[in-house]
Amino acid sequence: MNIDSLPGNPPYEAGFRVVDFTLGNRQYNAQKALIIAELGTSHGGDLARAKELAGAAGEAGADCVKFQIVYADEILHPNTGEVALPGGKIRLYDRFRQLEVHPDFFAEMKAYVESRGLLFLCTPFGPRSAGELRALNPELVKIASPELNYTALLREIASWKLPVLLSSGVSKLGDIEEALELLGAVQAAGKPAAAVPAQTGAAICLLHCVTAYPAPESDYNLRLLPGLNAVFGLPVGLSDHSLDPELVPALGISQGAALIEKHFCLSRDDPGLDDPIALPPPLFARMVRAVRRASKAGPEETLAAYSRDRGAALVEQVLGSGIKVLAPSEQANYTRTNRSIHALREIRAGETIGPGDFAVLRTEKNLRPGLPPSWEPLLRGRKARNPIPAGEGIRFDDI
Repeated sequence: MNIDSLPGNPPYEAGFRVVDFTLGNRQYNAQKALIIAELGTSHGGDLARAKELAGAAGEAGADCVKFQIVYADEILHPNTGEVALPGGKIRLYDRFRQLEVHPDFFAEMKAYVESRGLLFLCTPFGPRSAGELRALNPELVKIASPELNYTALLREIASWKLPVLLSSGVSKLGDIEEALELLGAVQAAGKPAAAVPAQTGAAICLLHCVTAYPAPESDYNLRLLPGLNAVFGLPVGLSDHSLDPELVPALGISQGAALIEKHFCLSRDDPGLDDPIALPPPLFARMVRAVRRASKAGPEETLAAYSRDRGAALVEQVLGSGIKVLAPSEQANYTRTNRSIHALREIRAGETIGPGDFAVLRTEKNLRPGLPPSWEPLLRGRKARNPIPAGEGIRFDDI
């Protein structure tokens, strides 16, 4: 569909609730969404390539360029399993090791991105990467969906007092509420905290996401966006892993998204972990046009246009019920993509568990999940009731 052919209507009829996401003196909402190009680790540690990617993203219409600071041992255990790549199978841990770069890399990329008038954004995955990111004095920070339940990381980021993008893939409503409480965005009852009143914009934007690569467009349940806004009083956005450059982002705008994030690549044939689901420059630029046009046209015209072109049944599938449930494509990832407590070494029955014996990691492929990260302080000094193999999750019955 040529989204540019949509007629322009006055933006959003009276009564449509708009909650701004505020960065300094800039406000983003469904009438002017913040568009993020997620580069992740697709640069492969090559500074020249990273600059080429960032420049191309800006030219394609991105407002913000996002990176990830990766240290393998902050994310998973070496025994977590293998990933199939064009060159053959490799341990996922070893693939993440290949993505580690010196902190100076991100300092230079931040300067380069900002020199082009773009926002620099980065995701940390643990205490080391968080410390390195904080040293860069970022304007805002992103928490990825698997870290939404990483208690210690959320508390650390909350102490920075920076705007936060919180991605909520592979999560339930209670998980989101607990994370927002740790970040100081909501009180226990789910009401907006006095420090971040929704009426004047908020320091946290809650991103709806489906943690599957790629995620089927029909799994997106975009009617959830106004529901999350109503429950938490926070601005909402969309982190999209679907392959279609237009459908989910444009319909997300129709449901009030203040932010659209999409993976960006130079080519889907490139070797980055996320490149097969990313948008190369022409498709990313097409997405940007679709998002901007949907903002101008308003919800009714956008929904009508996509219903005519793609079919009302498909549009209805993408919009979904608005009830917060795990999407079919991500159900198997719950407790496996999220964080839990894993043994770093083999722990024998009767041994006292010390601080260096466990870590909060993603379970991923072939290990069992463990206790949630909130149990981390309670494990120190406990004795193992059962033998716990290296890498496996530490369960309640094991202590």
